[in-house]
Amino acid sequence: MKVLVTGGAGFIGSHVVDALVKKGDQVVIIDNFSTGFKKNINPAAVLYPLSICSTAIEKVFEREKPQVVIHLAAQTSVMQSITNPAYDAAVNILGSLNVISNCVKSGVRKIVYASSCALYGTPDYLPIDEKHPVKSLSPYGVSKHTVEHYLSQYHSAYGLPYIALRYANVYGPRQNIHGEGGVVAIFAGKMLGGETPTIYGQGDKSRDYVYVEDIVRANLIAAESDETGIYNIGTSEEILDQMVYELISQECNYNGFPLYAAERPGEIKRICLDNSRAVKILKWNPQVHVREGFTRTVAYYKKALTKVAA
Repeated sequence: MKVLVTGGAGFIGSHVVDALVKKGDQVVIIDNFSTGFKKNINPAAVLYPLSICSTAIEKVFEREKPQVVIHLAAQTSVMQSITNPAYDAAVNILGSLNVISNCVKSGVRKIVYASSCALYGTPDYLPIDEKHPVKSLSPYGVSKHTVEHYLSQYHSAYGLPYIALRYANVYGPRQNIHGEGGVVAIFAGKMLGGETPTIYGQGDKSRDYVYVEDIVRANLIAAESDETGIYNIGTSEEILDQMVYELISQECNYNGFPLYAAERPGEIKRICLDNSRAVKILKWNPQVHVREGFTRTVAYYKKALTKVAA
């Protein structure tokens, strides 16, 4: 099977590409390295260094004729979406429409879209299922939800099958320790570097942390599935910021205390996702518990930061 992965040089995308290559699929990557890294590129994949907003991707679709598209490329910063919503919409909405329309033109069999739990906003109940009202607190959440509507419309109008995966908080190796999101990576990077991590709020915000390996399996299952629709991809377990700090501290042998700062705008106080629909229909379930995932993640950064220091 030939699979085109947008954002294939990024944190999640590079892991998806590696898994596809390992499975024996032909893989094509579109990535402009706005947040991804060339070192993440699997040498077995064909790379096109383009933005998803570029009209040149039409030529990629014509030349490569992918059977499946896994669409991961995005503007992922909640804070940037608030300060520059036009840019967020240009990449996440118009860029996605560019990808989707080319899927239709080139006869793609299936598109798998990386959506986000950020679209739910403040929960009315926990865990959140896919029927929960959408009340986004940020333009990022709005843009992610808007693309889901376009996918539904393109499915109705043109018969393009799709699966939208609403990710919980993804963490694991290759996540940027200098990014805005990705608290596990940020905490690990700070602690291993002898710096003091910052907790925004009082440490009582909760998130649903899902390991990148489980996200990869969800994408591969969705790519092969005959289903169409929206699925939550999370663990259905709430983990407090303070608990994350303590667990990462143990793995890093860090004995310091965090700084506490004001909560940031656009952030949800508590969230975890009901994954029962994905478990029942896609036969997917999270296999890496948060403690094991944190252990693996910190081990990766210990090795990576040692190489940098050397």
